[in-house]
Amino acid sequence: MTLKDAINFFESLKTETTKKSEIKVYEKFLHILTALKGRTFTADEIQSIENELDHLNLKSNSENSKKFYKKALSKFETYLKETFSLTTKGHYTNMSVSLGILFGVAFGGIIGSFFEKPLGLSFGMCIGMFVGAFIGNHLDSKAKETGNLL
Repeated sequence: MTLKDAINFFESLKTETTKKSEIKVYEKFLHILTALKGRTFTADEIQSIENELDHLNLKSNSENSKKFYKKALSKFETYLKETFSLTTKGHYTNMSVSLGILFGVAFGGIIGSFFEKPLGLSFGMCIGMFVGAFIGNHLDSKAKETGNLL
């Protein structure tokens, strides 16, 4: 499936549905595909992307289309990240905030042993989320500067 065919396919899916959650998934796919179309790739790289789109088997009919296309979107984003180091907007921020909260809870448990347990957990989560957002925002801006942001 070529990039243009994929764009046309997702635009037709977007017009056929009325569910907002499905439309969001289709719009994310459209955003990535149009961004890829605007970038300069070699013929081999374009062929690799098109092979990946074929491998996702997007035109198959599934009962739960939102779940199917969301999973396909996740696989495609992973492929782009691993192969071309391309990420979507907010990728690092989302990942870092999640990790920050995780480590913040652990840190808060340690602090909570000295003070009240709930206070330590709350404090740790807040600090972890703040540090994670800061680091993720920095990594996202770095990806934008290097041109690896879609």
